Amino acid sequence: MEIYETEEQQVDAIKSYWNKNGNMIIAGIVLGLSGFVGFNFYKDAQLETELATSDAYQTLVESIEKKPEGFIAAGEKFITDNKDSSYAGLTALSLAKKSASHQDWPQVEKYLTTAIESSKDEGIKAIATLRLARVQIQLDKVDAALTTLSAPLPQSFKSSIEEVKGDAYLLQDKKDLARISYQDAIAATAGAASQSLQMKLDDLAENIVLK
Repeated sequence: MEIYETEEQQVDAIKSYWNKNGNMIIAGIVLGLSGFVGFNFYKDAQLETELATSDAYQTLVESIEKKPEGFIAAGEKFITDNKDSSYAGLTALSLAKKSASHQDWPQVEKYLTTAIESSKDEGIKAIATLRLARVQIQLDKVDAALTTLSAPLPQSFKSSIEEVKGDAYLLQDKKDLARISYQDAIAATAGAASQSLQMKLDDLAENIVLK
């Protein structure tokens, strides 16, 4: 599995995969089901709906550049109309990113919550969860951020989870817990910790010594 350096690269990779293969995957599922008893329960109309959703998502993505002023309204409508689709979580992430560019943090919090609740993809859920915790810290909702991070997430996100926990504990002046979280974050990177993460731990250690 290719390792991506940032959450944004992970999101872009998932979007790209679905844009290129979404229709193929849906068609493959239907063809695979055709050999089983009970295939009649899977109506042609359902396939048409899935393919239409994929096309609608592609159109929505293209509208970000063509009609950026109407993207928020179009994105919200898409989520409402396709809340059970795999594309709903991706759309909510895009809406959160758009709102973040305007520093509308309450809206970002809302869209990230939607992404977590609507997505069936564990990677998207994890990315949205981490971003939600960071936004909650930005909004001075530190306890809420720690609660958000208590959700079960893939092991591959452990380093990022522990780093954000450390940031939250530090704001609560719980330096011992912050230090443990930063150490756990570094340990989870298998020796490839970012410079900023190492600096957080070093600065914390310095402040403790000075006191």
